[in-house]
Amino acid sequence: MAVSSVRNRRALKFLFNSWRKSGGRRFVSAGFELDDMINDSIHSSKEDVEPYSFQLYESHIPTSAMQKLLLTTGSALMALYNPTRADMVATLGETTGLLALKKMHHRMGQDPVGQQILEERPRLNSSTVDFNKLRQLPDGFFGREYVRGMDINKLSPDRDEVKFIDDSDLAYVMQRYREVHDFVHTLAGLSISVPHEIAVKWYEMIQTGLPMCALSSIVAPIRLTPRERANLRKYYIPWAVYCGYQSKFFMNVYFEKHFEEPLEDLCQRLNFVPAPKIQSIS
Repeated sequence: MAVSSVRNRRALKFLFNSWRKSGGRRFVSAGFELDDMINDSIHSSKEDVEPYSFQLYESHIPTSAMQKLLLTTGSALMALYNPTRADMVATLGETTGLLALKKMHHRMGQDPVGQQILEERPRLNSSTVDFNKLRQLPDGFFGREYVRGMDINKLSPDRDEVKFIDDSDLAYVMQRYREVHDFVHTLAGLSISVPHEIAVKWYEMIQTGLPMCALSSIVAPIRLTPRERANLRKYYIPWAVYCGYQSKFFMNVYFEKHFEEPLEDLCQRLNFVPAPKIQSIS
């Protein structure tokens, strides 16, 4: 018990020292150091191993309730300080999303396509998506517009592996959510700019209930300009709420099977209304 207490104090000291000493710099190595700290905490002594602390899937890092609390606190602070820290945002999503993930898993299990996805567990990454093939599709096709957006923004389909969810089924749901995120941008016709990313997060918050999406939706607008916040309130949030409630649950869409289909037809089938086009004013 004393060993566990010492480790938790070490974790807390690490997280807050990283915050205090950053001096405005990006936390370039914080994600890797955080992983190392957790690994050290788990494997350094057999006395501190809890009954459930065993690896459930390849990337799984078993953690105690106290360690999850420390991860939640530290990742939330770092993500708020620097929203570009994808690793901190990912960690926050894993440590706060249990109830939402259970509901998402249930909704997928009630849908034929969702059931198929849960059974087959397809992955979307640079090894499974043939970008060259998608580039050969006609303009206006879902796969062509998806890869166009990825090329323009120099994005990769590879996403961080889930680590801190103590359930292999829910871990896959979170992994799938991360990997289909860019498809939502394609359906909505939105870029990866901060205002557009917030709009997508509002949509995902309505559809999934993930606390991470709610935090991004509410806090991230602080960094916008007054005009951008006005556009968000007037156009993007109403769109996200309307589309989020009326469109098909996007986790029940086998997106990779629709690459060779016109984007407009796919949107109509999903009852998905593209986001409004806002002209920039110089």
